[in-house]
Amino acid sequence: MTQHPGDRQGTDARRAAGGAGGDSAGSAAAEIRRGPGSLPHPDLAPGRDTIPQIAHVIVLVMENHSYDNKLGMLGRPGADGFTLGEDGKPTATNPYANGDIQHAFRMPTTCQLRGKPTQTWQASHEQFAAGRNTGFVESASGPAAMGYWQQADQPFYYSVASQFPIADRYFCSVLGRTFPNRRYLISATSLGMIDDTIPSLTAYPPNGTIFDRLDEANVTWKDYCSTLGVVLSTTELYPELYARNVGRNVVGIDQYFEDAASGQLPGFCLVEPNYLLGSEEDPQNIAIGEHFAARVINAALSGPAWERTLLIWTYDEHGGYYDHVPPPAAIAPDDIPPDTPAGVPAYNGFAQYGFRVPCAVISPWARPDYVSHQVFDHTSICALAEAKWNLPAMTYRDANAGNMLDMLDLQRPAFLTPPALARPLLDTDPLGTLACDILGPGAIPPAGSVSPAPGKAAP
Repeated sequence: MTQHPGDRQGTDARRAAGGAGGDSAGSAAAEIRRGPGSLPHPDLAPGRDTIPQIAHVIVLVMENHSYDNKLGMLGRPGADGFTLGEDGKPTATNPYANGDIQHAFRMPTTCQLRGKPTQTWQASHEQFAAGRNTGFVESASGPAAMGYWQQADQPFYYSVASQFPIADRYFCSVLGRTFPNRRYLISATSLGMIDDTIPSLTAYPPNGTIFDRLDEANVTWKDYCSTLGVVLSTTELYPELYARNVGRNVVGIDQYFEDAASGQLPGFCLVEPNYLLGSEEDPQNIAIGEHFAARVINAALSGPAWERTLLIWTYDEHGGYYDHVPPPAAIAPDDIPPDTPAGVPAYNGFAQYGFRVPCAVISPWARPDYVSHQVFDHTSICALAEAKWNLPAMTYRDANAGNMLDMLDLQRPAFLTPPALARPLLDTDPLGTLACDILGPGAIPPAGSVSPAPGKAAP
């Protein structure tokens, strides 16, 4: 087995587990069973394919939305979304600093405010509020954090999440922004990064990335980029990785649609949206992102390799939007502390998951009528790849992450004939959907969504 410098077998497991810093979400991290460098199947050779039913793993990660914000109104039996009152509206609330109460509200359009809500390291921890999830409105996010969309706003997504298995305990990896979470997605650590800072030209994980592990096992991979050379793609978060692979494994998005149509997808791939226009980050119109995701998913469903494909749809982080489930303590990936600026607390470091984000598994082998309640994070995608190809773990986090295999039934392909999925909103009502790009996102918060503090007269 080839090992990168720094691979360890668990000698520092107790220290790597970190502490929960007194947060009420849990004072003990998850159990450490394995260490970096260990194999999921130690009795098998590295690189052994243990799931031959699946030849292509596709990972589609959109931007900046929590589970409740996107799927809280799904109403799927067993899924932990919003609790609804007699009026059919969510009962979820968050307080203002003056004691007024902001109720959850349906967003007036599919457009978002610019810069609101927010999900910086400090704002995310304020929203977490030591496990109470009561700091969303009081943080820099303001009332926009309590907005949500429902089926009429995103029919394609609700169609996917109603038919394929979803995970209602899939958390982002860090209470923070995009870059650190996407680093976890490909290396199971952020190397201390907590914000969307320009990556160092020399920083590289001591145990490599999931792409290095795949290369060692001779597994093909691609990073299909919609904004190649314009905005940071995920592989560019490690400039060395990008420089070694651009033009070969890091390619433009058109190549994804060609490869899907011809059945030539690699063993593992990322598919990246247009981060300027169609990733669903504020102030973008979420309908444009849904339209892109529909193209990606439908290309996989209609391609000749569908019967051996698995696609994961998720989001990199919560974007500052409310979620009612407190993220639990996590296993810190390594001994690298958060790179916090002066005056910004480190909190409990990386021994903490971020907020929930949507996650669905789309495959012929997906388990029908299933909602997973197992705890996952972005390193679970690494763990899935590691389990399939028996790859050595990179950090303590992916070594001990749930591998998402409970969402599959590898004996019976229930979706061998793909189900009919709803058309995205942009297809059915393009003019109405795009109007808010000109007219604005509407009144946020809407009238009537704020209650005065107890004992305080209504205005």
